Amino acid sequence: MRHHPDRRQLLGALGAFAGLGVAPAAMARGCSPLRVMLLGQSLIQQDLCAIGWPGRAAIADRLHRADVVFTDLETAIDVPGAGAPTRSGEVLHAARPEVIDCLRGLGVTMVTTANNHAWDLGTAGIMASIAELDRRGVVHAGSGADLASAAAPAIQSTPHGKFALVAAAAGAIREGAAATADRPGVNELRRNADGALEPVDVERVLCAIRSARAAGATVLMCLHNHYWEPRPADTPAWQRDFARACVDAGAAAFVGHGAPMMQAHEFYRGAPLFHGLGNFIFQTRKADGVYGAETWRSMIVDARFAEGRFIDAQLIPIVLDPAKAGEFSLGVPHLVPVATAKLSAGRG
Repeated sequence: MRHHPDRRQLLGALGAFAGLGVAPAAMARGCSPLRVMLLGQSLIQQDLCAIGWPGRAAIADRLHRADVVFTDLETAIDVPGAGAPTRSGEVLHAARPEVIDCLRGLGVTMVTTANNHAWDLGTAGIMASIAELDRRGVVHAGSGADLASAAAPAIQSTPHGKFALVAAAAGAIREGAAATADRPGVNELRRNADGALEPVDVERVLCAIRSARAAGATVLMCLHNHYWEPRPADTPAWQRDFARACVDAGAAAFVGHGAPMMQAHEFYRGAPLFHGLGNFIFQTRKADGVYGAETWRSMIVDARFAEGRFIDAQLIPIVLDPAKAGEFSLGVPHLVPVATAKLSAGRG
C-alpha cells in the first residue's frame, strides 16, 4: 500500500463514541443478540478476490462472524442483455457478476441497489443486477421491477431474528432511472423546488419501515445521498431530520452512503445515525490525487441488536489501498492494527 492515513486521526474519529452507556433491557432478559456488520459503499469494478490482496483473509474472518453483513453495491452488473452504457469514461461503473461472488465470499449477505450508478446500463441493467443478486442469494432492496418492489423492505432471516433493509437514493438520479408504477428503477427520494423532500416519497419510505417493523424485523434504513450541500463532507440538516423520522417509524439504525468519505454520526432515541460510512471498496478510474486522504479511510460497524433495537457496536477502523490495478484504483480494505471504539445505546 502507498497510503496510510494517520492512525491517530482514525482513533480520534472513532473515540468520540467510546463508552456511551449500557445495553437495553432486552439483554437483561437474556435475548440472544442479532449481529450485523455495516459497511461503507462498495464501488467494485473487478473480481478483487481473484486478484487477492494482503489483509483479505482478516477482513473476511471478521465479516463472517456476523449474522448479516451489509454494503452498497455501487455498480451495475454487466451480463449479456444488460443494456447499453448510459455513461462513458471514468464515471461509468459496470462490472461482471463475479464482483457479487467476491462480496459474497467476503461475507456480504445484504446490499442496497438504490444509488446513482444502478442505471449505468439502463433499465435492463437494473433488472440484470437484481437477477444476479437473486441467483446468488444476496438480499437486496432499493430497486425493482416497479416502484412498489423498489420501495419494499427486503428481509433476511437469521438464527437470531429477522433483519430488514429499506433503501432509497436522493440526488444524481438521472431521467429514466427512477422506478415508477410501470417502470423498473430505483426508489428515489426527490426534493421539490423549495428544496424540501417530497412528502409522498418520505411517506413511502416510512410506510416500508413501519411494515417491516410490524412483521417483527429489526429495520435498517439506508439512504444514498448525492444532494451535497455545500460540501460532500457535510451532513445536510434535511438528512438529519429524515433519519430521525425513520427512527420514529421504527428503524433501529440509519446508514448514509453517497459521499466518498465518512460524515458525522449521532444518536437519536437510542438509535445510531451513521450519516456517511464512506467506502468499503473504492475502485475509480480517476487520476491519483483527485480524492483526498478521507476517501481512503473508513470503518466497519460491528453492531448488535435485540428486539428490534440497537444494543451496542464496535467501530473497527479500516484503510483502503489507492494503488492502481490496471485502469482502476485497487481500493481494497485493510484492518488497522489499533484498538477499536465502543458505541452503545444507553447514553447516546
